[in-house]
Amino acid sequence: MRRGGPAAIAACLAGALAVLAGPGPGNATGTGRRPPRSYGHLEGDVRWRRLFSATRFFLRIDGGGGVEGTRWRERPGSIVEIRSVRVGVVAIRAVHTGFYLAMNKRGRLYGSVGTPAEHSHPSPPSLSCQKEFSPNCKFTERIEENGYNTYASLHWRHRGRPMFLSLNSKGRPQRGGKTRRQHLSTHFLPMLIS
Repeated sequence: MRRGGPAAIAACLAGALAVLAGPGPGNATGTGRRPPRSYGHLEGDVRWRRLFSATRFFLRIDGGGGVEGTRWRERPGSIVEIRSVRVGVVAIRAVHTGFYLAMNKRGRLYGSVGTPAEHSHPSPPSLSCQKEFSPNCKFTERIEENGYNTYASLHWRHRGRPMFLSLNSKGRPQRGGKTRRQHLSTHFLPMLIS
């Protein structure tokens, strides 16, 4: 038993397409686009993780502020706190040493001490540019297609390209200018702490 012909099917398809296309130009927004999404609930999120590189090293910030990779997961300085500064932007701090991960304008990775409010003794004036939480400590976090995360400096670029956190095949940090999003050395898995 047939209920309607080609005209009924065409009307049904036209109605479905109108629903999928969204509101037209005569709506309240007037643009026909989806309203902006709100991700305010993600700001200020704090996660404790170990960042495991695709080159099989755990990211570590030692007591002197040096950044390196280690194969030993229980080594002090390998547990990091990933704090969401705003949507898509994070600050990475070593829990044991208190150093924030930072990248300077030449793409060199180093550990920078947190703000003076977090520490009882103030920094000497000559070291204040490197010893406080600064824009150098902010990284954009992106989840790649393979499930790994990449971290690019928010503040610095090299010839218009982003500079990424990277550990080479020997566990040494690479300069940001030599890194690309596609390189496996820039891919990290934030592993849960057990």
